[in-house]
Amino acid sequence: MEYGVGYFPTHDGIGPGALARQLEERGQDALFFAEHTHIPASRESPWSGGAELPRKYWHCYDLFVALTAAAEATTRLRVGSGVCLVVERDPITTAKEVASVDHLSGGRLEFGVGAGWNREEMANHGTDPRTRMALLGERVQAMQAIWTQDEASYAGRFVNFDRIWSWPKPAQQPYPPVLVGGGGPTVLDRVLAWGDGWFPQWHDDDLFERIAQLQARADRPIEVQVLSVPPDPKALEQLEHAGVRRASCWLPSGPWSVVEEALQRWEQAIAKLTGR
Repeated sequence: MEYGVGYFPTHDGIGPGALARQLEERGQDALFFAEHTHIPASRESPWSGGAELPRKYWHCYDLFVALTAAAEATTRLRVGSGVCLVVERDPITTAKEVASVDHLSGGRLEFGVGAGWNREEMANHGTDPRTRMALLGERVQAMQAIWTQDEASYAGRFVNFDRIWSWPKPAQQPYPPVLVGGGGPTVLDRVLAWGDGWFPQWHDDDLFERIAQLQARADRPIEVQVLSVPPDPKALEQLEHAGVRRASCWLPSGPWSVVEEALQRWEQAIAKLTGR
């Protein structure tokens, strides 16, 4: 099993490039950045972590700017989105950004995608929260067409374009792994329909039961990566036994002194499991 971390790349914390270098030097396998374009000041959508939303949610760098900085600062580390809020993005522009980062990094991008939880945020982007899952699927599949077709076309309920040219194509073939985030009742259907893997959180309901369900239903290789894993060797052992490809923990946003302390706890848990 591999190991990684997630991070909200805020402008007042350690920079994405500096953090990526530290992680690569210390032997981590991957770094995932969160994304929020903004947070509505009149937010009504409940946050699963509590009543008060941490300020890091509206102080992040742009996702693809942060990913580019991390990729340029490293040579081995996998970089990814944890997750990209596709329902708030134009699919043609996002396909270009994904392909560009993957190309510039030599094929090291992992594309975690999701619809998000903040209904006011997505509504500000013109997205109807009631149809966000269908929109997510169409936009991802439209991007997959752009990445794999010289003259790409897509016809759907929400996304339509005919015969477009868009380069560069991704370095990875056919494209970077599409990791479907979320723990809702229909998420496994989305994974099986157009994803390369499932990207749940540790605290999602019935995690291990649903991993087994996914493996039983899949007729092709489907990977599982888990975010928000606690720094606990017992948790890591459970994930390893379940066949999870990579476990990642969230690090706090802030200066290196704050980040390093949490990273050391994560490294200690890994060392207790692996013996190294």
